[in-house]
Amino acid sequence: MSSGAARLDVARVRGLFPALSDGFVHADGPAGSLVPENVAHAVGSAMRMPVANRGGVFPASGRAEALVSGARAAVADLVGGRPGGVVLGANMTTLTYGVARALARTWRAGDEIVLSRLDHDANVRPWLQVAEAVGVQVRWAEVDIETGELPAWQYAELLNRRTRLVAVTAASNALGTRPDVAGIAAQAQAVGALVYVDAVHAAPHVFLDKASLGADFVAVSAYKWCGPHVGAVVADPDLLDHLRPDKLLPSSDRVPERFETGTPPFELFAGVSAAVDHLAGLCAEAVGTRRDRLRASMADVARHEADLFEWLDQALRAMRHVQVLGEPERCTPTLSFTVAGMRPRQVAAELARAGICAWDGDFYARELFDALGVNETGGAVRLGLMHYNTADEVGRIIDAVAGLRPR
Repeated sequence: MSSGAARLDVARVRGLFPALSDGFVHADGPAGSLVPENVAHAVGSAMRMPVANRGGVFPASGRAEALVSGARAAVADLVGGRPGGVVLGANMTTLTYGVARALARTWRAGDEIVLSRLDHDANVRPWLQVAEAVGVQVRWAEVDIETGELPAWQYAELLNRRTRLVAVTAASNALGTRPDVAGIAAQAQAVGALVYVDAVHAAPHVFLDKASLGADFVAVSAYKWCGPHVGAVVADPDLLDHLRPDKLLPSSDRVPERFETGTPPFELFAGVSAAVDHLAGLCAEAVGTRRDRLRASMADVARHEADLFEWLDQALRAMRHVQVLGEPERCTPTLSFTVAGMRPRQVAAELARAGICAWDGDFYARELFDALGVNETGGAVRLGLMHYNTADEVGRIIDAVAGLRPR
């Protein structure tokens, strides 16, 4: 492993996570991260104090309003949006279905949308289903199956004046690929199309900036960046104001509330704010606003993770019995691989016996894995690093994979 220039104090960081005491190597970050103590404490504290529903004239109701406002502000800081455009919900999938149905009301037969085979199914199926319901044509951006890249040049042929939406991921949850979202978005906006960016997998690893991405919508999930199970979609409030989602008659018609159905989990919103604070505090020397501190901390995270991942990636690619899928130029610390003579579930089970948490399957990247031709044999095994992983842990992973052989 290279010496690197990472300044992240990993020993300090690991001390923030009680769950790391189990002795396992948690290389399953893309499926959900561990939770630091400050997040668990925030959720617990919110549940121990009087919190009522919103809209009341007494203190317990005011606390609910504060928890909602705090979560909106935190997510806005995370992605570079405005709190008034932060829609909170159960998860990214549920929210995307809601946005898809609302947008589809503005589409007409003959309109088109562009989807990507690189994406998680949560940024594919909702759009496919509403497109079929209203008679909208779907065009596909294809993945280079050798590299795992999503070439931006192909969008010039896919987009036209009938295109209403481009849905694309900021990072593949299966291969780690980080496509040129800004380049894709610029082409989409040139023809008047909206851009919906799935940043769920990117958020724990890179500093997000909605404007730089060129995104009209940015979707994230807090449980991927050390928070609770809460999703969010961030858009300009004026854009949301033009959309009419399904809602109950007595519920608020304001933006963003009109997109949020039912009574929310106020205590989890406390955890959302705490999770963003956790990320912002990873660089102990960072100063300024929370957004400023996020920029500094995520730079440290990126250096630390890149250093570890370079070692892991090169080591696995050097093993004759291992095939790493794709080879993207720019990626998060995430890879998927297969082992000769073993099904992915067998590999995951052997790694678990060695004290390593790793997922197997298609990771909801169904279109991608169909294109790569691995779904027929059970998909692949995925390893994903987080800011709390260490060089010693990467060494354990490499040794365990090197020792894998068919039984």
